[in-house]
Amino acid sequence: MRHAFANIAFTPAVRDVQARDGSRAQYARAFESGDEVRNAELGADEAAFIHAQRSFYMATVSETGWPYVQHRGGAPGFLRVVDAKTLTFTDLPGNRQFISVGNVANDDRVALILMDYTHRQRLKLLGRLSVEESPGAGRTERAMTIHVEAFDWNCPKYIPVRFEAEDVQRVLDERDRRIAALEAQVAELRGTPNT
Repeated sequence: MRHAFANIAFTPAVRDVQARDGSRAQYARAFESGDEVRNAELGADEAAFIHAQRSFYMATVSETGWPYVQHRGGAPGFLRVVDAKTLTFTDLPGNRQFISVGNVANDDRVALILMDYTHRQRLKLLGRLSVEESPGAGRTERAMTIHVEAFDWNCPKYIPVRFEAEDVQRVLDERDRRIAALEAQVAELRGTPNT
């Protein structure tokens, strides 16, 4: 079974380095055998992971060949899975440099990395980005649509564990409620008012 991500990412130069460093045979067996292509369409696991993310990094390439990585963020669900081959998000006005938008006008290929630091998971996506401008509230908003070509779950090694502040606060609030309830029970058992 061929791996769609490897079909794109394992260029001849990459395969040469894999051969030189001893991982070529392993990757050829795991990613490049068979006729059926896998990891070209998002499944339920990928959709759930994408929906839960608060941010991602998107790379584009300029017409001069320079890569550019841009952070995008929002509430969980801001990056939406439309179907097994399509993602969309609204590109809200920011610093108005328009580097990503300018880059995809020349070359629509993009790479995304989505990180879940809490659970040490990373999803890499390759696709093509189309941009549809729509005037709104005095500034232009853009509907960004990513046509997924391939994806790969990446090894969790070296992903640091980090927690969202809201998640930590929710746990602390629950702990404080539990402590207050236990203190009230102790005070009731002692027959003294809880202060």
